[in-house]
Amino acid sequence: MYSRELIVNWGESDPFGLVYFPLMLAWFNDTEHELLRAIGYPTDKLIRESRTAFVMGDVHFKFIGPAAYGDKIRTIIHLAKMTTSTIHWDCKAVQVRDGSTVCEGRAIRIHAQIQDDGNIASRPIPEEIRRALSEPGALINLEPPE
Repeated sequence: MYSRELIVNWGESDPFGLVYFPLMLAWFNDTEHELLRAIGYPTDKLIRESRTAFVMGDVHFKFIGPAAYGDKIRTIIHLAKMTTSTIHWDCKAVQVRDGSTVCEGRAIRIHAQIQDDGNIASRPIPEEIRRALSEPGALINLEPPE
């Protein structure tokens, strides 16, 4: 499991706290990118060194409860499954103040390589990334900078 806290920015939800769907995706996308950075595999390094990245394969999210401008929430991703070239995340966002659920869902990422013609092709997840994601206690929590 990996989690991080963030503050809901102006424009990420409507005046009633209904979070806009694309922003739910962005919260979890950012959380995953922070996880990869924290374990030593930031996306820019993957692209630069091996022309690979984890691209979105499939997502399903649903809104559960409000998160308004200024609310502090915790995004949580849990590794549900890893195949040869995919990572399956269970995702949840909760209010820090009381633990109430804001949204939840799942996302599948595909480890892909950018081809010379600009297309992408799936590639096996490197063993060192597999290990970093699979070792008990290897995943950490990051707090937002003060």
